[in-house]
Amino acid sequence: MYPFLQKKLRKLTAAILCTAVALAIPTPVHQAQAGSGTYGKNDVMVLAKMIHGEARGESYVGKVAVGAVILNRVEDKKFPDSVYSVCFQPGAFDAVRDGQYYLEPNQDSINAAKAAINGWDPTYGCLYYWNPSTATSKWIWSRRIVTQIGKHVFGV
Repeated sequence: MYPFLQKKLRKLTAAILCTAVALAIPTPVHQAQAGSGTYGKNDVMVLAKMIHGEARGESYVGKVAVGAVILNRVEDKKFPDSVYSVCFQPGAFDAVRDGQYYLEPNQDSINAAKAAINGWDPTYGCLYYWNPSTATSKWIWSRRIVTQIGKHVFGV
């Protein structure tokens, strides 16, 4: 299949799955394909907890975007190759440092994790996000900003 068709098909599949989740139609949760990896139930929960800790006050799209960044890192050779390892890479996420990762994720965060795992990436492949109002790292500002969703900017 042509690469541009594969990308469109992934986005369409993600949209259908998001609609199914929103309507409470049962969807397969045990494993989902995204990029070149296979993700299981534990990956969904780790991702949902990180989304909840990092983007609790953001819109649904903003939550999916945070999940997509984590999955983009899993697929990138510069980062660890599992959801858990990316999330717990030292210094990578404030939610781990301040304990918000350990809060119970709500259904919106779980649905956002599933949507990201199923291929929805509203960040267009970004590897970083930050809140410009609260970011203290000077290094993060060296990243090129691609888009803004809610209070977060997303960059490469």
